[in-house]
Amino acid sequence: MRIAIGGDHHGLAFKQMLAELLRDRGHEVADLGSHTTDPVDYPDYAAAVGRAVSKGEVDRGIIICGSGVGASIAANKLRGVRAAICHDTYSAGQGVEHDDMNVLCLGSRVVGPEVAKELALAFVGASFDPTERYVRRLRKVEALEESGG
Repeated sequence: MRIAIGGDHHGLAFKQMLAELLRDRGHEVADLGSHTTDPVDYPDYAAAVGRAVSKGEVDRGIIICGSGVGASIAANKLRGVRAAICHDTYSAGQGVEHDDMNVLCLGSRVVGPEVAKELALAFVGASFDPTERYVRRLRKVEALEESGG
């Protein structure tokens, strides 16, 4: 799977750790920054990951900031991005299976490194379930995006 990963200065350590984990598991990982612990603006990195997903350059994305909230808000502004903050493996997998979530947002100040690893693996290990009700719901979400609300 092709995965874009990015985050602000609060997400740097987790980003590096998760990129290594995912590469070790055979995934192609595009590290879209940040590459510094100096303060940077999370929307820049959420946008980079979100655009890569939206344009089909990658299959999925992971964004890490302090809480995950800002990254999720920013990424969801991009067409075709379905980003969510997850703190548990059920949501990280079920978000893909039922909602076709394509960007996982993590808060480095909220979850520990081992939980972050479990969340990333649950996210990339899940597949969308094309059962009619999930497809119908996804089409309704896409219609909201198209109509602007």
